[in-house]
Amino acid sequence: MQGVPGFNTVPNPNHYDKSIVLDIKPLRSLKPVFPNGNQGPPFVGCPPFGPSSSEYSSFFPFGAQQPTHDTPDLNQTQNTPIPSFVPPLRSYRTPTKTNGPSSSSGTKRGVGRPKGTTSVKKKEKKTVANEPNLDVQVVKKFSSDFDSGISAAEREDGNAYLVSSVLMRFDAVRRRLSQVEFTKSATSKAAGTLMSNGVRTNMKKRVGTVPGIEVGDIFFSRIEMCLVGLHMQTMAGIDYIISKAGSDEESLATSIVSSGRYEGEAQDPESLIYSGQGGNADKNRQASDQKLERGNLALENSLRKGNGVRVIRGEEDAASKTGKIYIYDGLYSISESWVEKGKSGCNTFKYKLVRQPGQPPAFGFWKSVQKWKEGLTTRPGLILPDLTSGAESKPVSLVNDVDEDKGPAYFTYTSSLKYSETFKLTQPVIGCSCSSSCSPGNLNCSCIRKNDGDLPYLNGVMLVSRRPVIYECGPTCPCHASCKNRVIQTGLKFRLEVFKTRNRGWGLRSWDSLRAGSFICEYAGEVEDNGNLRGNQEEDAYVFDTSRVFNSFKWNYEPELVDEDPSTEVPEEFNLPSPLLISAKKFGNVARFMNHSCSPNVFWQPVIREGNGESVIHIAFFAMRHIPPMAELTYDYGISPTSEARDESLLHGQRTCLCRSEQCRGSFG
Repeated sequence: MQGVPGFNTVPNPNHYDKSIVLDIKPLRSLKPVFPNGNQGPPFVGCPPFGPSSSEYSSFFPFGAQQPTHDTPDLNQTQNTPIPSFVPPLRSYRTPTKTNGPSSSSGTKRGVGRPKGTTSVKKKEKKTVANEPNLDVQVVKKFSSDFDSGISAAEREDGNAYLVSSVLMRFDAVRRRLSQVEFTKSATSKAAGTLMSNGVRTNMKKRVGTVPGIEVGDIFFSRIEMCLVGLHMQTMAGIDYIISKAGSDEESLATSIVSSGRYEGEAQDPESLIYSGQGGNADKNRQASDQKLERGNLALENSLRKGNGVRVIRGEEDAASKTGKIYIYDGLYSISESWVEKGKSGCNTFKYKLVRQPGQPPAFGFWKSVQKWKEGLTTRPGLILPDLTSGAESKPVSLVNDVDEDKGPAYFTYTSSLKYSETFKLTQPVIGCSCSSSCSPGNLNCSCIRKNDGDLPYLNGVMLVSRRPVIYECGPTCPCHASCKNRVIQTGLKFRLEVFKTRNRGWGLRSWDSLRAGSFICEYAGEVEDNGNLRGNQEEDAYVFDTSRVFNSFKWNYEPELVDEDPSTEVPEEFNLPSPLLISAKKFGNVARFMNHSCSPNVFWQPVIREGNGESVIHIAFFAMRHIPPMAELTYDYGISPTSEARDESLLHGQRTCLCRSEQCRGSFG
């Protein structure tokens, strides 16, 4: 057995009497911290006619050449414990009444309205478990009239829809709090308001799998896992349940979080050596022996009982200096345990866990992708390292590990829009006059004013809310190139891959994990007049049409959950001056490879920015929810508004849908 470097790897039976462990009577009262995502013709092997312009890059290869620790205690996390509620927001938005509810509110969400106003009490020093010096701003909770949209039964036992909905609602509130308050405590405040209003699921603790959560799902905080019942502890690394056998009670481990901070503990994809909790140096800087209680006792009992334990692996988040990404790696069995002395000379519990067979790859696959990114191993099935020929800020791999197809049909790669000569742009526009970087609340900035006083993005990378349209700074705006109101124009932020699917032609996915709201790419191609292109849509499988009818969904935050006036809710239906048609058949980018799904993990958002004194409309794609690496990226293609019946619609250029989701409507286009 491979142990932790520097420690004995073979347990010494004379070192610690494990019979004492088994004779210890289980604790009677153990409570959790909280009570409450068409194949085209074959690849054409001939160059385009004439040289490529500087603006467009020919599809490669026709263009340019391609280029140690002591007595660890996992009872800790960087996340702040949840405060009792959220204080009112400081908002720049001018209250305006909306004309009825948004057409995008099809997803089940809270629709209740709190009675009266929410008053703020003064700050109080409040002691929270494991963080005795935490300042918590105590605020009155919303009225019980608030309708979370989740029944009592659904809070106990969830499903895939509920899990996705809770996580989307949580992140929507978190983004809004981060946008307006500019505070690092947005995560804990968002969780506090969702929990106090019943927006959670799978509260019933259980051993084994959790309804609605799949192996490989990712989370960006422990609080997210708590909201959906995967791991109920926001601080402790070991979660457990109290089971009854007659008159006796016994604790059993339900899940553990492996932080990945310690060498040798979390790098093997099929097993791990896990350190028990407790024994850290106290306030007098004196470490002590770990005790057989709480999580340690639960793990020991699970070893004897043989029950599966959920394992969540923590990895560093490349997009954050201090954050982590948590990967649910499935069920593990505890094969053995022992006690060994740490560097302090105190006893530390060790547990070996082995991954149960027959589960989808998760953490192991994650590590393989990391090796591709670092160039340590070659991506299997690689055809081209960069099909963009350097046109993008990051390379886009072309991969086929399914059949012998060597690539999609020929097209010229471009990262921007190309307008036909007859296409009429919208009205003239004047850029902002900011000298450095556009700032929220600066109503002297014309771009900020068009966005209702807010910056639409967090840290210049993540969309906060869907809007009828978003305004970005353009080339004549004097603000810096690093202005946080310039996102889609700065190119790809993630390492993408065009890959061959088994039954839907070529598809698109990411080597990186995508957080909800992350910008992925825009839809590049030729913008045509409606009349010129509509007649050719049946022959063009790469048309993006904003006039189609799309499945509605709710993505924005609920104003009640951040103490905003419901009448100021931002509408999510799009408001373009005229339908926009983009063909990526001849000229296009990675967006042309995104397949359709009736249950997509990506959505589109109109973005307007000034170009040569005129307003230019762009279509940007953002992650609808957290997307694990190598999960296919899909969006809703929509249905033509002229289609009246399913059978008839198939005669009007619609295609049979192969997404196989529970919400599949059978056709698209």
